Amino acid sequence: SPGGLVSLVLKCFPKCRTSSLQCSPLLCVSSLSPATEGFDAWVKECDGGNGWKIEQLPGNHGRNIPLPHVRKYFVTSYESCMKHQMITLRDHGYWDQLMDEARPDIVVSDWYAARFDCGCQYHLCVRLLSKDYIVLQEFLPEPVVIEQWSDAEWRKVSHTFHNYPAGVRYILFEHGGQDTLYWQGWYGVRVTNSSLTLGPLVAD
Repeated sequence: SPGGLVSLVLKCFPKCRTSSLQCSPLLCVSSLSPATEGFDAWVKECDGGNGWKIEQLPGNHGRNIPLPHVRKYFVTSYESCMKHQMITLRDHGYWDQLMDEARPDIVVSDWYAARFDCGCQYHLCVRLLSKDYIVLQEFLPEPVVIEQWSDAEWRKVSHTFHNYPAGVRYILFEHGGQDTLYWQGWYGVRVTNSSLTLGPLVAD
């Protein structure tokens, strides 16, 4: 679907580690709000400057992303703009025993870009949380700083959680940033096509 939002792609596990965990049929893709539906699925933690905005690709002084189905993106402003989604695994068919015993790989990815004429910062954090919201594992790369007069190309960041601790019940996906020149308007980092995929299971 157009826009950049976290979608949960549910796949059948071809092999299970214990006989009690049977391979379930293919589950449907669950998209958590395309860009055309706005920010309904997101929690805005910071909405600085002129706040978050949705724009049409390629945007002013921007480039198209090499994904023909993506037509829109989120853009940040001159002060910090951060937003997140909380995914409850049980709501998507990943019951507790499956997560504790099978522990399917969790793959997260995001796309980001700058405008040609303005620098920006990009932040990403993905946390695996317990039932009590304790962080069991996280992906927290260093913030990306893109200087003014960049190539404005879209770049993909990806990470796979493998052999994480038992007890994962939620996944928190958080991203955002701002521009580096404090220009009025929407000159900060652009983000789109965020995704989170579970499986398929690879047995040890």
